[in-house]
Amino acid sequence: MSTHAGLEPELEDFLLRIVPGLAEHWKGSRPEEIAQIERIAGRPLPPFYRWFLTRMGQSMGPLAYTTLDFSAQRVLTCYAEELVAPHPRFLLIGYDSDEMMPLHFFYDLDLPARADARVLRRHAEGGERHDPYETFRELLAYGALLSFRVGRMPQSCTALLVGDEPDILSYLDPVMDSLGFARPRFTGPCCGLYESRDAAMVCSKIPRDEPEAIMAFSLGGKDSGTLRKIMGSIATETSLKIKMIEWEPPL
Repeated sequence: MSTHAGLEPELEDFLLRIVPGLAEHWKGSRPEEIAQIERIAGRPLPPFYRWFLTRMGQSMGPLAYTTLDFSAQRVLTCYAEELVAPHPRFLLIGYDSDEMMPLHFFYDLDLPARADARVLRRHAEGGERHDPYETFRELLAYGALLSFRVGRMPQSCTALLVGDEPDILSYLDPVMDSLGFARPRFTGPCCGLYESRDAAMVCSKIPRDEPEAIMAFSLGGKDSGTLRKIMGSIATETSLKIKMIEWEPPL
């Protein structure tokens, strides 16, 4: 299993294992397209974004989203057609084709994190911003595990983890480790990803200057008993509270 110039080996292994057929269908951008985007940014691209464009800048294969286009060509077209104007801080990375309320994805290049940068959504002309992920890396990994593991389990649920302190994962990680879940090391305090043979879980919260002591999660497994056991361990072995559980399919 090869990687590009040694970049992102753990994420590559993660995605290639989670997403069937990814290696056969992803396709990278041409070097001149990457150079064009860097000129628009007016500064060096985050190393992770350069890896993404090299690996998936032309096609994300089965990782592609229905109404979102992260391709280099779409980004360049949006700038060429002046849908968005070059900005010294914000760089368009994903075009939203939703007809009702398109919220495009941008980098906030002034908020770097772990060789990547903060991801935000807003209208093309500006306006209120929504910051769903601390990094583009986490957006991709979270979406892959949610779509290809959690969402394909016979039973799943969504809920909230509420704690006394903002660092929810410092309480959650030891419990998930003890239950035999593996977790990648490329995420930060706003994103948790957990896998085992019988279950998978994704957790996230909005990155803020003053972080909240709350985190949303989706958990999937072979049956409701498996999920109840996992949540029971979290509830009894930590001070975290689990609230607003919704089951799919409903119990």
